[in-house]
Amino acid sequence: MGRQVHITEVVLRDANQSQIATRMPRSDFEDILETMDQAGYYSMEVWGGATFDSCLRYLDEDPWDRLRFIRSKVKNTKLQMLLRGQNILGYKHYSDDTVRAFVRKSVENGIDIIRIFDALNDPQNMATAIDECLKAGGHAQGSICYTVSPIHTFESYVELGKKLEKMGCNSICIKDMAGIMSPQVCYDLVSALKKEVNLPVYVHSHSTTGLGPMTLVKAVEAGADGIDTAISIFSGGTSHPATESLVYTLNEMGFDTGVNLKVCQKINDHFKPVQERFLKEGGLNPSVLTTKIDALNYQIPGGMLSNLISQLTSVNQLDKLDEVLLETPKVRKDMGYPPLVTPMSQMVGAQAVTNVLLGERYKSVSKEVKAYLLGEYGKAPGEVSEELMKIALGDQKPYEGRYDDLIEPEIPGAKAYLGDLAESEEDVLSYVAFPQQAEAFLKKRREKKALKVSYTIQEVE
Repeated sequence: MGRQVHITEVVLRDANQSQIATRMPRSDFEDILETMDQAGYYSMEVWGGATFDSCLRYLDEDPWDRLRFIRSKVKNTKLQMLLRGQNILGYKHYSDDTVRAFVRKSVENGIDIIRIFDALNDPQNMATAIDECLKAGGHAQGSICYTVSPIHTFESYVELGKKLEKMGCNSICIKDMAGIMSPQVCYDLVSALKKEVNLPVYVHSHSTTGLGPMTLVKAVEAGADGIDTAISIFSGGTSHPATESLVYTLNEMGFDTGVNLKVCQKINDHFKPVQERFLKEGGLNPSVLTTKIDALNYQIPGGMLSNLISQLTSVNQLDKLDEVLLETPKVRKDMGYPPLVTPMSQMVGAQAVTNVLLGERYKSVSKEVKAYLLGEYGKAPGEVSEELMKIALGDQKPYEGRYDDLIEPEIPGAKAYLGDLAESEEDVLSYVAFPQQAEAFLKKRREKKALKVSYTIQEVE
């Protein structure tokens, strides 16, 4: 066999985030983990992104427990997570002490590779997480969020790649969250990075526009060291190219993926009834399974599209979807062309929905957009509309310098507030990241334990 190409399986994180809004409980995959460990994947993306929030908010699961359980079953395959730099897994910037503790605990609880990105491609927002990942003995994978705009050029991406290398990253990922990177552009960008940066390059794309599979093949031809794929039943549409199809294709082309297709068949068979249940119960909207070539214009990533659909459905306004899709790139331009990835995708999307539903642009501006305009998320990639600045901020002036330096340490206060409700440092971190959801979860957990104790006492009596 020829050159080795690493395959990262994403069904437990991004594939289910993109298709079923990260609603897959542990019970849906716990019996297949040991089989997945035998497939020959380089890594499995199992944590981070929206999984943390979803576990606490919807699944009544402790995200740390989930990670430890996966680690106990997966012995041979690297476990990978997605981290939003200074946003960690939330939707705002956290203090440096929080970022460091979170990264350290992620590695301690079983994560091998942390893919670190920033929604604005601002390396300053990734620096603390990268530094702590390396200190904790993890593999720091720095990310370049791919987007198309007048200010995002090949040169700017290669420059970012060089900065990530200088910061000590072990590898680089080109993160094409909307599936809009064409095969040729991908070939040229991977080639340029391989030439200028002395690090392994990984490529992450989606099937939203139908380009994904071709883009990943061209990535490998250009010298990419690895690609992300999803087991076929959870592939396609807003998710990712299918693992089996890519492995089959690359094997035929003479590359060595190391993945066993017979094991993939077992994994796929396991997830078929899971997908059927979500379809039947309405957790999987069939519209996310189709190819959306329009995304080449409005550049909306998979998770964002399913969010927009659910936001509009909840207020019985799904007929306004086309208007929202037209409004989204306009809002993005006004905000200085941020890449549409969490939390920017939610911010831009929610503002576009508000603009359309209220029938007037920026009649109401969200507090998140105001925080972004003030500089709380880092530096806007391009020029922000003066009109929007005026409407949103009035006479308030944006911050100069690094906003994160102004954030007080968050862990001491959280510890004091939670008291004995927190049984570990992980509980405290859950609370810092998602105060309401974590507090409700921790209280519920204590009640369950108290009930269990009282039942045990009754049985003994």
